[in-house]
Amino acid sequence: MMATIKVHGSPFSTATQRVLVSLYEKELEFEFVNVNMGAGEHKKEPFISLNPFGQVPALEDGDLKLFESRAITQYITHENPDKGTQLLCTGKQMAIVSVWMEVEAQKFEPAASKLNWEVFYKPFFGLTTDPAAVEENEAKLANVLDVYESRLAQSKYLAGDSFTLADLHHLPNLHLLLVTQSKKLIDSRPHVSAWAADITARPAWAKVLAMQKS
Repeated sequence: MMATIKVHGSPFSTATQRVLVSLYEKELEFEFVNVNMGAGEHKKEPFISLNPFGQVPALEDGDLKLFESRAITQYITHENPDKGTQLLCTGKQMAIVSVWMEVEAQKFEPAASKLNWEVFYKPFFGLTTDPAAVEENEAKLANVLDVYESRLAQSKYLAGDSFTLADLHHLPNLHLLLVTQSKKLIDSRPHVSAWAADITARPAWAKVLAMQKS
């Protein structure tokens, strides 16, 4: 049987990785369509019909076409409640998951992605890192991670005692922070450090990283 789910993106894109890890956690079959961003394929047809903003990833499931990685992960999880890892909760606990999904998108991602651009991607592309931008975003991220340290002192994961989308959404940016100088922001906070080690060791995440080598 052909996989009905198609993911269009790049295994090196953090947003694409967010979708891929949710599919692996849910143990779903899917077809991956690589979008060559170096050649600008994300800015022209046929991809631009899937996401008019010209950003990866996009997902097709039969007639349904979606973009925005966090919307896609929520669709995958809601649509497949009985498969793989339970990434959502019910009742009041779901409200807590929603809070921490928002925190990731509104507080963690802006500082972490700007930092990763400076300390990971710029050296990778042969560009010069801006020390002022690094300092500014390390300070912003440190403030966010102080809140996380307090939260994770109370529960193993952000939304409670089980791994949910609230944790999963962090994986792509968290992974990059852990392989750069900004790792010190994680290491200096024991509860954040334990959480980061736990979630980056998940088999589903290893499968995403393996896609970069294929």
